[in-house]
Amino acid sequence: MALHIGDIAPDFTAETTEGTIRFHDWIGDGWAILFSHPKDFTPVCTTELGYMAKLVPEFEKRHCKVIGLSVDSVEDHRRWLKDIEETQGAAVNYPLIGDTDLSVAKLYDMLPAGAGGTAGQRTAADNFTVRSVFVIGPDKKIKLTLTYPMSTGRNFDEILRVLDSIELTEKFKVATPVNWHEGEDVIIVTSVKDDEARERFPEGWQAPKPYMRIVHQPH
Repeated sequence: MALHIGDIAPDFTAETTEGTIRFHDWIGDGWAILFSHPKDFTPVCTTELGYMAKLVPEFEKRHCKVIGLSVDSVEDHRRWLKDIEETQGAAVNYPLIGDTDLSVAKLYDMLPAGAGGTAGQRTAADNFTVRSVFVIGPDKKIKLTLTYPMSTGRNFDEILRVLDSIELTEKFKVATPVNWHEGEDVIIVTSVKDDEARERFPEGWQAPKPYMRIVHQPH
């Protein structure tokens, strides 16, 4: 069954390059990003995991953990880590789940429809997970889902931007406009009436239309 924004992220126990984890316990009281890649020892995935390693300090500033997944074994992951560091100039600094029985991939709908069996029983193409991304909040609910084709590397800077927006809009009654980045103006949500808005934003707002009240980003 497909997962949607607002659903509780399914819990699971899995082996990773940093030992056995229970997912919800591993997340703790912060945020998490779970992302899958199609296959170890492939070029696009190598670039993705290396770039994500460079961004991990930025996610940590936002109290967000990162974890990767494919249906390859933990042993294959560990061997591949050397290639990533050598070619991308960054050592992977987050755990990778070895999902050889496809249990987590199926739980999160990361495989083609009708996928069955284990990694060893299916063709190489069938075993490929799509490039899925899930942002999960401290309440263990899914806040964002993204799915990319296998041939297209992801823009992890965009995922960082969206995390900034989600964390901000969960704390304040605002929304972020198109192409918004941290520090830029935001929009008061329409469910907040003007009287409440005056209390929350005493410095006032700009309103090119009554429903479009623009304010400086709150902190």
